[in-house]
Amino acid sequence: MRRLRLGSSSIDITEMGFGCMGMSDFYGRHDDEHSIEVLHSVLDAGINFFDTADMYGTGHNEILLSRVLRSHRDQMVIATKFGNMRRIDGVNLGICGKPDYVKSACEMSLRRLNIDVIDLYYQHRVDPEVPIEDTVGAMADLVKAGKVRAIGLSEAAPNTIRRAHAVHPISALQTEYSLWSREPEDEILGVCRELGITFVAYSPLGRGFLTGQIKSIDDLAPDDTRRMFPRFNAENFPKNLQVVEAIRAIAAEKGATPAQLALAWVMAQSKSTGVDIVPIPGTRSEDRVRENLGALDLVLTREDMDRIEEVSPAVGSRYPEMLLKRVNL
Repeated sequence: MRRLRLGSSSIDITEMGFGCMGMSDFYGRHDDEHSIEVLHSVLDAGINFFDTADMYGTGHNEILLSRVLRSHRDQMVIATKFGNMRRIDGVNLGICGKPDYVKSACEMSLRRLNIDVIDLYYQHRVDPEVPIEDTVGAMADLVKAGKVRAIGLSEAAPNTIRRAHAVHPISALQTEYSLWSREPEDEILGVCRELGITFVAYSPLGRGFLTGQIKSIDDLAPDDTRRMFPRFNAENFPKNLQVVEAIRAIAAEKGATPAQLALAWVMAQSKSTGVDIVPIPGTRSEDRVRENLGALDLVLTREDMDRIEEVSPAVGSRYPEMLLKRVNL
């Protein structure tokens, strides 16, 4: 698998990463022992870039990863995040970017992961009450202290990215991006190209919708948070199902699955934008890991890209109104 340099850091990551969130939170039940097996299959496939956060399962996800890190630290590039505060019972406590909190959150993540240094440390959401210069200044101190190798931002606005980058090089910018979530094309990708920042695309499969496996809202567990997302509501679900069916038809002509086409589309944007774009699909299935890897061999022609353009993006906003207020700050 091809490797890319992470921004201006000295870290090399694979061209596809792995999102660990769903193994601990938000998407219904999870099974730790099975998740460990899946994580090993991801490593066996050659992927080295693993994405987690302190809020996923209120620490559970980092602890889960630590079980694999024990014997595979040299094979894994670990990205984790701070800033979204939650109580142990999962209740949201808001966003914090205060310098003291940044440093204490890092210490707790290091402890849960049971490692000496975090490879990539993100601010998960920008705190509008704290100047970005103060937050990134604290993150820079962590780099100087040898506790973090590179820093990143998630869901930050163009001006915020520039201000942060002036304090310390930002190696990665993570934002939702897929063939049905196209907002980064407006300005964000241009800023990443300008500053030499790697773009990490989360939810590249439209929170699972673009796999073609979700055909009814009843396919989601009762406690699955996607049920509250506008694209999954009663009005938009059937319209977005039509988008997926159109994608499925194009994929079938190329001997691929909808998921493979969607991932290949995200990676193909690197050529057209001049930005290294790394998708981090997540799954709790070893079969899906193998399926996703098939996207690496899928070549999309200009005609393919034009046809996909005609059927995307999705209908409905990507987050409920309350969560939309926390992105692109």
